[in-house]
Order: sequence, then structure tokens, then C-alpha cells
Amino acid sequence: MILKNIGGIGLLLVVGGIIGCQTSSERPNILIILADDLGYSDIGAYGGEIHTPTLDTLAENGVRFRQFYNAGRCCPTRASLLTGRYPHGVGMGAMVSSVDSELTTGPYQGYLSESALTLAEMLQDAGYHTYMSGKWHVGERPQHWPRTRGFERYFGLISGASSYYEIIENQPRKRQMVLDDDPWSPPDSGFYMTDAFTDRAIEFLQSHPSEKPFLLYLAYTAPHWPLHALPEDIARYTNEYEDGWDVLRQDRYTRMQELGVIDETYAFSSRPARLPAWQDMIDRKDWALRMSVYAAMVDRMDQGIGRVIDQLRSMDALDNTLVIFLSDNGGCAESVDGRRLHDPSTHAGERGSYLAYEEAWANASNTPFRLYKQWVHEGGIATPLIAHWPARIRGPGRIIDEPGHVIDLMATVAEVARATLPHSDGKSLLPLLDTPEYSWPDRTLYWEHIGNRAIRQGDWKLVWDRGRAEWELYNLALDATELYDLAAEAPEIASSLQHRWEVWADSIGVQLR
Repeated sequence: MILKNIGGIGLLLVVGGIIGCQTSSERPNILIILADDLGYSDIGAYGGEIHTPTLDTLAENGVRFRQFYNAGRCCPTRASLLTGRYPHGVGMGAMVSSVDSELTTGPYQGYLSESALTLAEMLQDAGYHTYMSGKWHVGERPQHWPRTRGFERYFGLISGASSYYEIIENQPRKRQMVLDDDPWSPPDSGFYMTDAFTDRAIEFLQSHPSEKPFLLYLAYTAPHWPLHALPEDIARYTNEYEDGWDVLRQDRYTRMQELGVIDETYAFSSRPARLPAWQDMIDRKDWALRMSVYAAMVDRMDQGIGRVIDQLRSMDALDNTLVIFLSDNGGCAESVDGRRLHDPSTHAGERGSYLAYEEAWANASNTPFRLYKQWVHEGGIATPLIAHWPARIRGPGRIIDEPGHVIDLMATVAEVARATLPHSDGKSLLPLLDTPEYSWPDRTLYWEHIGNRAIRQGDWKLVWDRGRAEWELYNLALDATELYDLAAEAPEIASSLQHRWEVWADSIGVQLR
């Protein structure tokens, strides 16, 4: 154990044996894996009960971040990951625009700005081969598809959430799948979206010429609704969730403490009063099944990641591949009943069903935090982040406490790939990966999404929930789960942070409606 003092609070960082740092002259391959709507505590390495041996092993042999942030929702996070910029600066302050809407410009234009260099374009210029498999969601029109933004090969879902078994024709906006530049349709049977993304990623690796390094961006839709999973995966979780969401949250909280993912500053947030206690639910069997299907979706994704890791190992490429895993936002509290796509004769998991696990289970996914996807409280923007790179990372098993953000991935990749970094809002995380002894100065981070807004400076975080319409102030060094609003007690700090947020918002074109 190493005791590291940050902001006056002693935090334990779990440190394994020190691995020798290889000074290879070869630039690393880059594998970025993005989950969709995964909660902070869902995977085993972060306290979850879901069977995720691949991710857990990557964490054991790499590093985990305790305080890593995304942009709070799918489209903004993907834009920041691809460009190293805050989403408004590259046209994705909100969600993707539809194919039929007019082509506009600006912070909320709904497609990735053509003037912003992407991760793939940067690495292509540096001599990398570039591949993507999975969900794009930063431009619906062909002129904005991945192959126009630096990816040599692409397979996946251009659009947002979709059935895992088919493309549903009567959705309000038809989903598009693409292979390279051509529309692609799933077969009538034997198709499962998560497996398809894994299969194609492996094909890209198998055909990769070994004389150059590669970027592979693998963007799963799992475990985003609808709840669709294969029977053999669901069976692993039979009876797993019959004790309900209250017991699940407490069990996860306890495991997180045991793992060192959280400490005493992470108080256990209570279940929101609007949510029923599990024992008050009448249809507990149906709700337990929903969480079993959700777990099965995460499980299948982990199986797929394991297959990709095996492929890297067979290529003798794993040691010198920087693998980064994260989620695009926190657990999702949405109900999809209003879409009227669910066939009532089916059960969760089956083709024809169209259900979500909704707020009570999302609250468990985000243990110990409050709120969810779309919000910029910790429950919406905190993500697990695992980095694995045996040839470079020192101190495998470490938990890094310094805050990072998805905007940092571009700068990190540029440094390790020795590529020319374009304009970026982030900073390289390489010093945190390189050694257990690091100096990481306080930084200021910003968020805005559909009226929800936040700024973090050092340990202080000012946050605005558009439903409450007032600023809240938290000291995250003492209150990581945002339970004690200090805005009235520290008005000078709140006012200073509000001013800084407003200056940033004005500079980047935030529009509050």
C-alpha cells in the first residue's frame, strides 16, 4: 500500500508489484474500448457482481482511475473522445442531428465538425493503420461517416440505440449500419450486435499488416437498452437479482470499499424517495429478469473483449498495446415504454422485446453516486477507466486518484504514439501511467448538456441540475457522492466558480434554453 495525501485527505492507493518499464522504440498499438450506458460499479474491478474476468484482469495488470469523467451522454462523449475537445467546440453540445434535418453549423449542429482533427486522422498522419467497429453516433450523413474522418476500415451502427437482433423499420428514426462506405443489413437470423462488433474487430486485426502500429476503436452498444441478451448468458444470472436493488447497492458498496475503489469520503447515498423499496414491488420477478438481462449484456461484452485480447496475444502484440476501457456516461434511468416497440408477448432479453432497466436499477449501477446519464452530477459523468500496457505501465493494480477526463485521451495517445497533437482541451495522462510517483496539479474541468452544467476546480465542484434550477457546491475531497451542498456556507467559492463556468460557456458557445 502507498499512502498518498491529496488535498489534506489521506487516500489509499492499492499498488501491486512494480513491473519493469521496457523502453521499447516501437510505438504502441492503441485499443480504445467504449461501453454504452455502463454504470460506475457494474464491472467486477469496480465492485460489481457481473462476471467480467477480462476487464478485471486488465485492471489487475494495469491501472484503474477512481475519478475519471465523460461528457454525460453518448454523442458528446464520443465527440470528445475522438477530438480531445469539449463537445460544443466540435459541434456536439447536444445530440446527433437526423439525416433529414437541415445542415446547420455551430456548437449544437449535431455532427462532428469537419475542422476538428480526429484521433484517427492524427494517427493516420503519424503512420498508423486505423480501424473502427461499433457505434459512431457523431454524424448520420454519409459525408460524416467514419471513413471520412480517418478510419481506413469501419463496420458498425451509424445511429444510436438499436435492437441487438435486427434493424427495426418503424422506429421514429431508422437506424443505419455500414460496412466501410456501404449500407449493411443484418441477416434475418443468427445476428447479435455485440458479437458482430467483436467479430469484425478481430477480422480487422487479422488482416492488419504488421509493419505498422494500429488504432482500433471498439465502441459497443452494450449495455444500452433495449435489454437484449442471449439465453446462455441470461442463464448465468438466474436468481442473481431476486434480493432487489436495495441489497444490490449495499453489496456493491461494501465490495468497492474492500477493493479500495472508494474510501470513507464516498458516503452511501440513499435511494431517492420517489423510487419504491424492493419489498414493495409486486412484479419483482419481471424486474429481477431485467437486471439479469442487463448483466448478461455486460457479460457478453466482456467475453468479446476477451476474444480481442486473445487475438492481440496471438499476434504477439498485447504487451505493446495501450488498452483503454471506459463508458460514455453513467447508468441510464430512462423508460422506453413510450416508444411502443415492445411486443407484450415477449420477455426481456428476447427478440421483439424492447425494455429498459429504468431508474431503480440505474441507481444501483451508479453506486455510490446520485443521478444518471444526462445529468452532470457524479452519477452521470463518472466512469470506470482501465488502462493496460505491460510494456510501459508501472505498478500494475494501482488505483489512480487524480481526476481525468475523456478530453485527455487524444493528448495521451498523441504522446505515446509520437504524433503531432492538434488543438486539444485535455492533457496527457502518460505521467499517471508511467509511475506510482507523480505530480498532478489541480485543474479545471467543465460540463454542459441540455441545461445541466458543472465546473470542477481542484476538489471543489459547482453543479446545476436543470430540474432544480440552482447551483449546488460540493467539496469532493470530503464528500465524493455530493450529499452536502455547501453553496450557502461558501458563497464566495460558489460565486467564483459560477463566474469561471460562465466565461467558459460564453467562449465555447453554450446556449441555455
